Order: sequence, then structure tokens, then C-alpha cells
Amino acid sequence: MRSCADTELRQIPGPRTLAPLVFLHEGLGSVAMWQGRSGDWPAEVCQTSGRAGWVYSRRGYGQSAAIPDVRDKGRLGPDYMHREAWEMLPSLLKDWGIENPVLIGHSDGATIALLHAARFAVGGCVVMAPHLMVEEMTISAIQAAKKAYVEGDLRQKLIKHHADVDCAFWQWNDVWLSPAFQNFDIRDECQAITAPVLALQGTDDAYGSLRHLDELLTAGNVERHVLPACGHSPHKDQAQISLALAVGFLAGLA
Repeated sequence: MRSCADTELRQIPGPRTLAPLVFLHEGLGSVAMWQGRSGDWPAEVCQTSGRAGWVYSRRGYGQSAAIPDVRDKGRLGPDYMHREAWEMLPSLLKDWGIENPVLIGHSDGATIALLHAARFAVGGCVVMAPHLMVEEMTISAIQAAKKAYVEGDLRQKLIKHHADVDCAFWQWNDVWLSPAFQNFDIRDECQAITAPVLALQGTDDAYGSLRHLDELLTAGNVERHVLPACGHSPHKDQAQISLALAVGFLAGLA
């Protein structure tokens, strides 16, 4: 299991009378990449909702420990989000002394949040642009990201956010484009979720269609919002709307 000493963690102070918020980043994200032009979104959610927050970078991202030989022996498997949700995250939460958190996830992090909630007790989930299955448009967008990384300026944009930028990029890109990953599908697992879920997605999301939110609605206690003029990152593209929806959802949790 991952050691806390190897994991980049940012704590946002707040009262412990309410369940803390745990933020789970996207496939190329990190602690630093939660912040954008609109400000420090995790801190705003915590302060406005009156909750403490825990923001961490998964292994190989941000300032967390890198993965050696990520394109050879260290390559992620097609079950990497299951392992993160069912093995790594529970271990970290135990070490941090957190029970029944509210998970706030974006993209890969949203998928990890849903998988965790399917097996473990949580106070609720806020999921932005989750991936429930693989779509052709997602693969096309990830292929475009590969081209931008190799031939364009994407690597330069990411390098300030990751101690080992090549590890961060290739572990994500390689597994998503691998043949074994094309059957990835968590719709059955989502049926086991009993906690309240707030699901957000933009109309202009290049990485997934609104079908993901439609499929998630079958899980039960799900509140769904489609955000106009919004791409793959609601907390950046529509920061204030996403903040208001998240805070309203949190206020309604027991």
C-alpha cells in the first residue's frame, strides 16, 4: 500500500463537526492543478460549506512519489481506477483518520469516487465529468492529447505541476489507449451506491458525452446538472456555478 510519506497532501483547515471533503483529481491532475484562473476552488468549497478538506496527488502525479519505468514494468493496468478506489484510497483514509468522507472527484477522480462509494461508506459524492465507460470520442480526445504532448506545448504546460511530468502523462495516456482498457465499464458497480451523488458535466465536454450522467441516474439518489458553455472541467469552466451547486448539495447532507 502507498505510504503517506510518499503522497503529496494539502490540508484545508475547517471544523471537524461535519464530514471532511476529499478531493480526487483528474487523469493528468495534481494538488496544484485544482487551482485555476478563477481561484482556489477546493478552498472555496471548504470555506463556504464549513468543512475541512484533504487534497492529494495520486502516485506519479504532482509531488507524490514517481513510478519508475512507467512505460515498462510500472505501466498501469486497466483496473487502475478500481485499485485506486478499493485499495489505495481506503489505506490513505485510514492513515489520515478519516471516516465517511464526502468525495469530490473530477474525471478519473470522479470515477474513483464512484467506485469507492460502491464499496465503502461515504457521506456523499460530487462527481464532475465521470467516466462510466469508454467512448470513441474519449479515445479521440486522448489521442489528440498525445499528439499535443509529443508535438505541441502540452508537456511544457504540465511540467510545472508534476515532479516527473513524463511519468504523469504516459501512465494515463498509455493505459487509456491500450486495447485492454477498451472494455472498461463501471455501470454495474454504480448500482451499489447508496450515498447521495451530485453529478456535473459540461455540454462541450470533449472527453465524454452526457450518456455518462444518464447512465449514472439509474444508480438511485443522484442529482444531475448539465452546465452550458462548459468543457471537461466544470470547476474551472463554470467555477461559480459548480461552487454553488456543490455547496447546496453539501448543505443538504445529513
